[in-house]
Amino acid sequence: MDKKLALAALVIGLATASPAAAEPDWSGTWYRNSGGFYETTPDRPVSEPAPPQGDPRWHPPYTPEFEAIYQQNLRTVAAGLFPDPVSVCGTPIGWPRALATPDGYEFVVRPEQTWILTENGPNIVRIYTDGRDHPAADDLWNTYTGHSVGQWEGDVLHFDTVALNGVGKTILARQGAVASDHLHVTTTVHEDAASGLLVFDLVLEDPVALTRPWPVRFTFARFPPGTNVWDYACAENNRNPVTQDGRTLTLDTDGRVIDQEVSTGP
Repeated sequence: MDKKLALAALVIGLATASPAAAEPDWSGTWYRNSGGFYETTPDRPVSEPAPPQGDPRWHPPYTPEFEAIYQQNLRTVAAGLFPDPVSVCGTPIGWPRALATPDGYEFVVRPEQTWILTENGPNIVRIYTDGRDHPAADDLWNTYTGHSVGQWEGDVLHFDTVALNGVGKTILARQGAVASDHLHVTTTVHEDAASGLLVFDLVLEDPVALTRPWPVRFTFARFPPGTNVWDYACAENNRNPVTQDGRTLTLDTDGRVIDQEVSTGP
């Protein structure tokens, strides 16, 4: 083959084979600026911040079994004894709780995968976009982040997550929301052109825990360019010791307990 023709064929082949140009640029460091796991009503759309604890609108559409679990969790939260992994570093945060951490995020977009990296934890959520499907049921087992597969429609990412841990392992929110191991999450992600926010719209379906699909929204804003994500382990946090009765204490910079009410145990 003529060398010029061979070179032209190579260039055309590379241009055709590479889908990288179709993927959006979500580089940089992000932080969550709104959204959370709470019930939505006509007067409070999902884009608004979560209402304060005790607001009746903070109420997942639970089945009677999980309503009882939720009410018990609310009492445990009020007593300062709820085992939230963000506070006590007992287990990984998991999905979809990974969208509700207090620290920075990175979103790495590749043609075959998208990764959600959280500074807190750290946690890694892998979303396969190479055309694969979920493994057969016999080849799946429940994990903290589950198994996610998705596809792109322009610059919008759609993905589906199954095989998630259930109650006792994965906690959706520090307010006490949990789900069963039948939880199925569908997610749509896009960058809003007007605001520059990265918008996650989730629908949680759980035939054991929920009476209907539960829509939830999170939005993320970029930190200024050059902002770093630091590597640290949650278990290294020795500034919040836990008392004998399971209460987490808050210390000031000199190591003094600053909680207003402190239980020293039975």
